[in-house]
Amino acid sequence: MSAFRTIKVSDPRFESGGLRHVTVKSEALKQRVDLSLFLPEAQGLQESLPLVILLHGVYSSHWGWAFNGGAHLTAARLIESGEIPPLVLAMPSDGLWGDGSAYVPHEGKDFERWIVEEVPRATEEAGAPVSESSQRFLAGLSMGGFGALRLGAKFGARFRAISAHSSITKLEQLEPFVEESLSSCEASEESLTALGSILVHRKDLPPMRFDCGLDDSLLDANRELHAVLEKEGIEHIYEEFPGGHEWLYWEAHLVDTLRFFAENLC
Repeated sequence: MSAFRTIKVSDPRFESGGLRHVTVKSEALKQRVDLSLFLPEAQGLQESLPLVILLHGVYSSHWGWAFNGGAHLTAARLIESGEIPPLVLAMPSDGLWGDGSAYVPHEGKDFERWIVEEVPRATEEAGAPVSESSQRFLAGLSMGGFGALRLGAKFGARFRAISAHSSITKLEQLEPFVEESLSSCEASEESLTALGSILVHRKDLPPMRFDCGLDDSLLDANRELHAVLEKEGIEHIYEEFPGGHEWLYWEAHLVDTLRFFAENLC
Protein backbone atom coordinates (compact mmCIF):
# COMPACT_ATOMS: atom_id res chain seq x y z
CA MET A 1 0.00 0.00 0.00
CA SER A 2 1.35 3.42 -0.96
CA ALA A 3 2.43 5.85 1.74
CA PHE A 4 1.14 8.67 -0.44
CA ARG A 5 -2.32 9.67 -1.58
CA THR A 6 -0.89 10.12 -5.08
CA ILE A 7 2.43 9.38 -6.75
CA LYS A 8 3.41 10.02 -10.36
CA VAL A 9 6.60 8.61 -11.89
CA SER A 10 8.21 9.49 -15.21
CA ASP A 11 7.84 6.98 -18.04
CA PRO A 12 11.06 4.90 -18.39
CA ARG A 13 10.81 5.26 -22.18
CA PHE A 14 11.65 8.95 -21.87
CA GLU A 15 14.18 8.82 -19.06
CA SER A 16 17.87 9.33 -19.80
CA GLY A 17 21.15 9.38 -17.92
CA GLY A 18 19.67 7.20 -15.21
CA LEU A 19 17.40 10.04 -14.08
CA ARG A 20 13.83 9.47 -12.95
CA HIS A 21 11.39 12.18 -11.86
CA VAL A 22 8.68 11.75 -9.24
CA THR A 23 5.82 13.85 -7.85
CA VAL A 24 4.03 12.78 -4.67
CA LYS A 25 1.35 14.23 -2.43
CA SER A 26 3.25 14.67 0.82
CA GLU A 27 1.36 14.23 4.07
CA ALA A 28 4.15 16.01 5.92
CA LEU A 29 3.91 19.09 3.68
CA LYS A 30 0.22 18.79 2.76
CA GLN A 31 0.97 19.47 -0.90
CA ARG A 32 2.47 17.94 -4.02
CA VAL A 33 6.27 17.89 -4.07
CA ASP A 34 8.96 16.67 -6.47
CA LEU A 35 12.15 14.64 -6.37
CA SER A 36 14.64 13.47 -8.96
CA LEU A 37 16.35 10.10 -8.69
CA PHE A 38 19.50 8.64 -10.16
CA LEU A 39 19.29 4.88 -10.70
CA PRO A 40 22.48 3.04 -11.71
CA GLU A 41 22.37 0.58 -14.58
CA ALA A 42 20.25 -2.34 -13.44
CA GLN A 43 22.41 -5.29 -14.43
CA GLY A 44 22.09 -7.82 -11.61
CA LEU A 45 21.71 -5.17 -8.93
CA GLN A 46 20.47 -6.10 -5.49
CA GLU A 47 17.24 -4.54 -4.24
CA SER A 48 18.78 -2.76 -1.23
CA LEU A 49 21.39 -0.43 -2.68
CA PRO A 50 22.74 2.42 -0.56
CA LEU A 51 20.59 5.57 -0.76
CA VAL A 52 22.20 9.01 -0.85
CA ILE A 53 19.89 11.98 -0.28
CA LEU A 54 21.21 15.28 -1.68
CA LEU A 55 19.72 18.54 -0.40
CA HIS A 56 19.79 21.69 -2.54
CA GLY A 57 20.26 25.33 -1.55
CA VAL A 58 18.09 28.46 -1.75
CA TYR A 59 16.21 29.32 -4.96
CA SER A 60 16.72 25.78 -6.28
CA SER A 61 14.64 22.62 -6.50
CA HIS A 62 14.82 18.87 -7.10
CA TRP A 63 16.57 19.29 -10.46
CA GLY A 64 19.43 21.48 -9.16
CA TRP A 65 21.93 18.77 -8.21
CA ALA A 66 21.49 17.04 -11.59
CA PHE A 67 21.12 19.92 -14.02
CA ASN A 68 23.39 22.47 -12.35
CA GLY A 69 25.90 20.06 -10.83
CA GLY A 70 25.76 16.87 -12.90
CA ALA A 71 25.42 14.74 -9.76
CA HIS A 72 24.08 11.76 -11.69
CA LEU A 73 27.02 11.88 -14.09
CA THR A 74 29.50 12.04 -11.22
CA ALA A 75 27.88 9.06 -9.51
CA ALA A 76 27.79 7.05 -12.74
CA ARG A 77 31.45 7.78 -13.43
CA LEU A 78 32.59 6.77 -9.95
CA ILE A 79 30.49 3.60 -10.07
CA GLU A 80 31.87 2.65 -13.48
CA SER A 81 35.46 3.18 -12.32
CA GLY A 82 34.85 1.08 -9.21
CA GLU A 83 35.62 3.95 -6.83
CA ILE A 84 32.20 3.62 -5.21
CA PRO A 85 29.65 0.78 -5.28
CA PRO A 86 26.34 1.12 -7.12
CA LEU A 87 24.02 3.46 -5.24
CA VAL A 88 20.86 5.49 -5.70
CA LEU A 89 20.70 9.28 -5.47
CA ALA A 90 17.51 10.94 -4.24
CA MET A 91 17.44 14.66 -4.95
CA PRO A 92 14.27 16.13 -3.41
CA SER A 93 12.80 19.57 -3.54
CA ASP A 94 12.96 21.25 -0.13
CA GLY A 95 9.19 21.78 -0.38
CA LEU A 96 9.38 25.08 -2.29
CA TRP A 97 8.43 27.29 0.65
CA GLY A 98 9.41 30.84 -0.26
CA ASP A 99 13.02 31.22 -1.34
CA GLY A 100 14.02 28.26 0.83
CA SER A 101 12.53 26.28 3.71
CA ALA A 102 15.89 25.56 5.41
CA TYR A 103 14.41 22.07 6.00
CA VAL A 104 13.02 23.40 9.30
CA PRO A 105 9.35 22.88 10.31
CA HIS A 106 7.16 25.98 10.08
CA GLU A 107 3.63 27.05 9.21
CA GLY A 108 2.32 23.54 9.86
CA LYS A 109 4.65 21.97 7.29
CA ASP A 110 7.07 19.31 8.53
CA PHE A 111 10.05 19.68 6.19
CA GLU A 112 12.10 17.37 8.42
CA ARG A 113 9.66 14.48 8.06
CA TRP A 114 9.50 15.02 4.29
CA ILE A 115 13.25 14.51 3.97
CA VAL A 116 13.90 11.87 6.62
CA GLU A 117 10.83 9.65 6.22
CA GLU A 118 8.96 10.38 3.01
CA VAL A 119 11.83 10.80 0.54
CA PRO A 120 13.19 7.25 1.16
CA ARG A 121 9.68 5.81 0.87
CA ALA A 122 8.95 7.75 -2.33
CA THR A 123 12.26 6.58 -3.79
CA GLU A 124 11.34 2.96 -3.13
CA GLU A 125 7.78 3.35 -4.44
CA ALA A 126 9.13 4.96 -7.62
CA GLY A 127 10.89 1.70 -8.48
CA ALA A 128 14.43 2.43 -7.29
CA PRO A 129 16.39 -0.63 -6.06
CA VAL A 130 16.24 0.44 -2.40
CA SER A 131 14.37 -0.88 0.64
CA GLU A 132 13.97 -0.34 4.36
CA SER A 133 17.29 -2.13 4.85
CA SER A 134 19.21 0.19 2.51
CA GLN A 135 22.02 2.09 4.17
CA ARG A 136 21.19 5.80 4.01
CA PHE A 137 23.40 8.86 3.70
CA LEU A 138 22.63 12.58 3.79
CA ALA A 139 24.46 15.46 2.11
CA GLY A 140 23.74 18.98 0.96
CA LEU A 141 25.10 22.33 -0.17
CA SER A 142 24.65 25.78 1.38
CA MET A 143 21.12 25.75 2.88
CA GLY A 144 21.13 22.03 2.12
CA GLY A 145 24.42 21.70 3.97
CA PHE A 146 22.71 23.18 7.02
CA GLY A 147 19.93 20.66 6.54
CA ALA A 148 22.38 17.77 6.18
CA LEU A 149 24.35 18.66 9.33
CA ARG A 150 21.27 19.41 11.43
CA LEU A 151 19.04 16.54 10.30
CA GLY A 152 21.99 14.15 10.10
CA ALA A 153 22.71 14.89 13.76
CA LYS A 154 19.10 14.89 14.95
CA PHE A 155 18.29 11.63 13.16
CA GLY A 156 21.75 10.11 13.43
CA ALA A 157 20.47 6.57 13.91
CA ARG A 158 18.95 6.68 10.41
CA PHE A 159 22.09 7.68 8.51
CA ARG A 160 25.42 5.90 8.04
CA ALA A 161 27.26 9.20 7.40
CA ILE A 162 26.62 12.87 6.59
CA SER A 163 28.43 15.44 4.47
CA ALA A 164 28.00 19.16 3.79
CA HIS A 165 29.44 21.65 1.33
CA SER A 166 29.63 25.45 1.82
CA SER A 167 27.09 25.25 4.64
CA ILE A 168 25.24 27.95 6.39
CA THR A 169 25.77 26.99 10.00
CA LYS A 170 23.04 29.08 11.66
CA LEU A 171 19.51 29.69 10.43
CA GLU A 172 19.98 33.45 10.82
CA GLN A 173 22.65 33.36 8.09
CA LEU A 174 19.87 32.56 5.62
CA GLU A 175 18.00 35.82 6.25
CA PRO A 176 19.90 38.00 3.72
CA PHE A 177 19.12 35.51 0.95
CA VAL A 178 15.37 35.03 1.41
CA GLU A 179 12.40 37.33 1.06
CA GLU A 180 10.24 35.62 3.66
CA SER A 181 10.53 35.97 7.43
CA LEU A 182 11.98 32.93 9.19
CA SER A 183 10.22 33.83 12.44
CA SER A 184 7.57 31.15 11.86
CA CYS A 185 10.06 28.32 12.37
CA GLU A 186 8.76 25.69 14.77
CA ALA A 187 12.18 24.40 15.80
CA SER A 188 13.75 24.27 19.23
CA GLU A 189 16.48 26.76 20.04
CA GLU A 190 19.29 24.23 19.58
CA SER A 191 17.90 23.28 16.17
CA LEU A 192 18.48 26.78 14.82
CA THR A 193 22.20 26.07 14.50
CA ALA A 194 24.14 23.13 13.13
CA LEU A 195 26.33 23.19 16.24
CA GLY A 196 23.35 23.11 18.60
CA SER A 197 21.91 20.05 16.90
CA ILE A 198 25.29 18.31 16.86
CA LEU A 199 25.95 18.97 20.54
CA VAL A 200 22.49 17.84 21.67
CA HIS A 201 22.77 14.60 19.71
CA ARG A 202 26.52 14.05 20.06
CA LYS A 203 26.09 10.52 21.45
CA ASP A 204 24.37 9.32 18.26
CA LEU A 205 26.33 11.17 15.60
CA PRO A 206 27.18 9.27 12.41
CA PRO A 207 30.55 9.86 10.71
CA MET A 208 30.59 13.48 9.53
CA ARG A 209 32.53 15.64 7.11
CA PHE A 210 32.12 19.14 5.72
CA ASP A 211 34.09 21.50 3.52
CA CYS A 212 34.11 25.08 2.27
CA GLY A 213 35.74 27.10 -0.50
CA LEU A 214 38.51 29.56 0.26
CA ASP A 215 36.62 32.31 -1.56
CA ASP A 216 33.26 31.53 0.03
CA SER A 217 31.56 34.17 2.21
CA LEU A 218 30.63 31.34 4.61
CA LEU A 219 34.25 30.28 5.14
CA ASP A 220 34.59 31.95 8.56
CA ALA A 221 31.37 30.35 9.78
CA ASN A 222 32.58 26.91 8.69
CA ARG A 223 35.97 27.48 10.31
CA GLU A 224 34.23 28.49 13.53
CA LEU A 225 32.09 25.34 13.50
CA HIS A 226 35.19 23.23 12.91
CA ALA A 227 37.05 24.92 15.77
CA VAL A 228 34.23 24.38 18.26
CA LEU A 229 33.80 20.75 17.24
CA GLU A 230 37.52 20.22 17.77
CA LYS A 231 37.34 21.89 21.18
CA GLU A 232 34.38 19.69 22.12
CA GLY A 233 36.22 16.56 21.00
CA ILE A 234 33.60 15.69 18.37
CA GLU A 235 35.12 13.58 15.62
CA HIS A 236 34.70 14.97 12.12
CA ILE A 237 36.55 15.80 8.92
CA TYR A 238 36.80 19.41 7.79
CA GLU A 239 38.47 20.46 4.54
CA GLU A 240 39.02 23.66 2.57
CA PHE A 241 39.54 23.89 -1.17
CA PRO A 242 39.99 26.64 -3.76
CA GLY A 243 36.68 28.01 -5.00
CA GLY A 244 33.62 30.00 -4.06
CA HIS A 245 29.94 29.55 -3.39
CA GLU A 246 29.19 28.12 -6.80
CA TRP A 247 28.19 25.01 -8.72
CA LEU A 248 31.67 24.39 -10.12
CA TYR A 249 32.86 23.93 -6.54
CA TRP A 250 29.96 21.64 -5.54
CA GLU A 251 30.25 19.59 -8.72
CA ALA A 252 33.94 18.98 -8.02
CA HIS A 253 33.56 18.11 -4.33
CA LEU A 254 30.53 15.87 -4.55
CA VAL A 255 33.24 13.35 -5.40
CA ASP A 256 34.63 13.74 -1.87
CA THR A 257 31.19 13.16 -0.40
CA LEU A 258 30.48 10.01 -2.40
CA ARG A 259 33.91 8.54 -1.64
CA PHE A 260 33.40 9.33 2.06
CA PHE A 261 30.06 7.56 2.01
CA ALA A 262 31.55 4.54 0.26
CA GLU A 263 34.20 4.33 3.00
CA ASN A 264 31.46 4.25 5.63
CA LEU A 265 29.39 1.43 4.19
CA CYS A 266 29.00 -1.58 6.46
